[in-house]
Amino acid sequence: MNVRAIRGATQVQANDPSSIGEGSKELLSSILKANNLEISDVISVLLTASPDLNAAFPASAAREIGFQSVPLLCAQEIDVPGALPRTIRVMLHCNSSRSVQEIEHVYLHGASVLRKDLAQ
Repeated sequence: MNVRAIRGATQVQANDPSSIGEGSKELLSSILKANNLEISDVISVLLTASPDLNAAFPASAAREIGFQSVPLLCAQEIDVPGALPRTIRVMLHCNSSRSVQEIEHVYLHGASVLRKDLAQ
């Protein structure tokens, strides 16, 4: 097993707890599925939100889907003019037998424009 970092992002519909929560859950679940991971494989998760998303903590939604024992940290993305709005980003650290080249980074919905080379 090796320690790997997996990136991902999603764009949500609105700055409300429901949109932020559902987007966070979908993104984290998609990362786990794409990389054949269990929550017990996850070491830690850093979640960021664009400055226009402040109605809820993405980490709260992660706890609702089983991440209660995983160290989680939320932060605000840098407020770069013209950056994609309503965006939640993730960097997930995990134990995995996959090589770096086999790791699947996940970019959903409007966030697929952030990394067209990696978007699913």
